[in-house]
Amino acid sequence: MGVPVSDALLVLNAGSSSIKFALFDVPGAVPRLELHGQLEELQGTPHFAAHAAGGGTLDERRWSAPLTHDAATELLLDWLRGHLAGRRLAGVGHRVVHGGTQYAAPVVVDEAVLRRLETLVPLAPLHQPHNLAPIRRIMTSAPQLPQVACFDTAFHRTQSWVAQAFALPEEIVREGVHRYGFHGLSYEYIASVLRDYDARAADGRSVVAHLGNGASMCALRARRSIATTMGFTALDGLPMGTRCGALDPGVLLWLMDEKGMDARAIEDLLYHRSGLLGVSGVASDMRALLASDAPGARRAIDLYVYRIGRELGSLAATLGGLDALVFTAGIGEHATAIRERVCRDAAWLGVELDADANARGGPRISSASSRVSVWAIPTDEEKMIALHLLRLLPRSAGA
Repeated sequence: MGVPVSDALLVLNAGSSSIKFALFDVPGAVPRLELHGQLEELQGTPHFAAHAAGGGTLDERRWSAPLTHDAATELLLDWLRGHLAGRRLAGVGHRVVHGGTQYAAPVVVDEAVLRRLETLVPLAPLHQPHNLAPIRRIMTSAPQLPQVACFDTAFHRTQSWVAQAFALPEEIVREGVHRYGFHGLSYEYIASVLRDYDARAADGRSVVAHLGNGASMCALRARRSIATTMGFTALDGLPMGTRCGALDPGVLLWLMDEKGMDARAIEDLLYHRSGLLGVSGVASDMRALLASDAPGARRAIDLYVYRIGRELGSLAATLGGLDALVFTAGIGEHATAIRERVCRDAAWLGVELDADANARGGPRISSASSRVSVWAIPTDEEKMIALHLLRLLPRSAGA
């Protein structure tokens, strides 16, 4: 398997209002990022921007009228064909949130696979339709172009039955109601590079904290997922930018009975008006909260740090101890103050922070004497998808 060095690989991550993209060339066994960008605000005034891997804007455009996902996909492909200048696009890799129980690894997409993925829309109604829209469009407009779906849930299929189970009747569980976990591509990437930083941690017990606008944590034993904080949906676990995190289901009954809220109103509340934004009343962005003197901002940060510490203790208990803690994603990689507070609270686990190393951004931010090593490691979900795409493509594939 593989592709000639003259070929390029495209990675797409389609959301409800944007399509993020990354183009990789293939100088050897490892894809190399060439450019990246996004088409955003699709339902408003669409904005396209493409940037070289080393920095600098390659192109930027705006439209005054909304774009459908189909139209945005075609515009992006047309732009890329011009940029490729005769090179061949060998395949497209897609981030797909949900693979259900069927897919424990990336898969080449054909019509049958796409139909199965469409049956999972009820499990991720806010994400799955948008993830699949470009796949369907490319399948129609460029049927010869191979496509690979990479799933946020797949990495967690190594978990035991008990780690995935809810205490619900079997007839409900058979309908697919159990803990799936998400951010799997990020965790898979960290697991793939952890040995480069800490061989003991890679072979031992680690907790990775993916802290971004969406946030979760994952317990790894020998780089395999043992437990994670997200469950049936990406609402569970830690409070996030606008999502509530773990919530007593009795609150939902109260909202229905006492406030007369229906499913869509509750969905909007839990996904878009809760989390850091809901608690602070200020912002969903951690940078804005850290810069704010508003009491609500302080409360939101305090709750965020508290919940991380509580989940860290739970995951360490699941592992039977802890060898390493890894921070990644936007907040994890850049919010020095959050890392410091989490590490101070985790002293009972054997974490000793090196304040100077933390201020520099690491990668190691724990002291030499710390029983638990602590790291700040950038994640790269796009590269992980490109690696899967390269592995699954036949040498003759492409368009």
